Amino acid sequence: MKNIAVVILNWNGKRLLEKFLPSVVKHASLATIYVADNCSSDDSTDFIKKNFPEVKIICHSCNYGYAGGYNKVLNLLEEKYFVLLNSDVEVSPNWLLPMYELMEKEETIGCCQPKIKDYNRKDYFEYAGAAGGFIHKLGYPFCRGRIFNTIEKDTGQYNYNSEIFWASGACLMVRASIFRKAGGFDEDFFAHMEEIDFCWRVKLLNYKIFYCWESTIFHVGGATLSKYNTHKTYLNFRNNFAMLLKNLPKSELLSKVLFRLLLDGVAGLKFLLEKKPGHTWAIIKAHFYCYGHLKKIKGKRKFTAKKIFSLTGTFHDSILWQYFIKGKKKFSEIPNSASLSS
Repeated sequence: MKNIAVVILNWNGKRLLEKFLPSVVKHASLATIYVADNCSSDDSTDFIKKNFPEVKIICHSCNYGYAGGYNKVLNLLEEKYFVLLNSDVEVSPNWLLPMYELMEKEETIGCCQPKIKDYNRKDYFEYAGAAGGFIHKLGYPFCRGRIFNTIEKDTGQYNYNSEIFWASGACLMVRASIFRKAGGFDEDFFAHMEEIDFCWRVKLLNYKIFYCWESTIFHVGGATLSKYNTHKTYLNFRNNFAMLLKNLPKSELLSKVLFRLLLDGVAGLKFLLEKKPGHTWAIIKAHFYCYGHLKKIKGKRKFTAKKIFSLTGTFHDSILWQYFIKGKKKFSEIPNSASLSS
């Protein structure tokens, strides 16, 4: 039996499957390919059955989102490795083998991701993952190749394998045993930042997260929710705040949460000044959700929380100050950026 499962989560994505599934089928001979369908109302599954009979389909009874959709299907699979792949991804011919060899070589690596480039501008990195994810001490995620909305051109500057803080959910390879040991994705997140929360828990279990530069995929991004969607703003702020409450140690929790309250207030004010009150309201709703579910969120602190400074891939300075005030728009321009990964 093949020991790699490539799993694509689908919800009414026939047009994406038509465009991108052929490349996955062509270049994933090492794996068994699954499509987990989140109760689509289009004819996605009929299209797969007719055109790609080798692809296995697992249908959910309702839309469980990214987190729940993957949890439910991965619990059914028996392969050693899972590769979670977005439906809007074109893979390259040798995308899978380098990640597999990296994971086989080093058992302390729990997850890895490939180089993620923009499908529409193939010489640029893509927003959701780029050359590996890192995190600011207050919980703001960023990547090599993408800080906030500044995206770098790929000139080979990140052509080396290295440890990171989080791997992108656009293409995430994880050991099945580690996925289960870490408890899978937090289904209350539904979508957005669930992979960062998951990777944080993997790190708390003393496993590494890696970027594998020899593997490359091309991601469209924003195929489900655009960056202008207020619900996306709500999910990002809600899930990021909940992630801090879950994973920060008690010694850091109060100070960092209070600081984040201030900064999220500034973000809300900025949206108001930009005449985007819907996004301001989304931030307010995100915080009130967390306050109303505080007991439940704190009950998810399953693993011994470690100081965020002790985890590889954490930026100890202020990424906000470096980016917005000092104008450091690229990862290489950030002071001590080389020390963020090993």
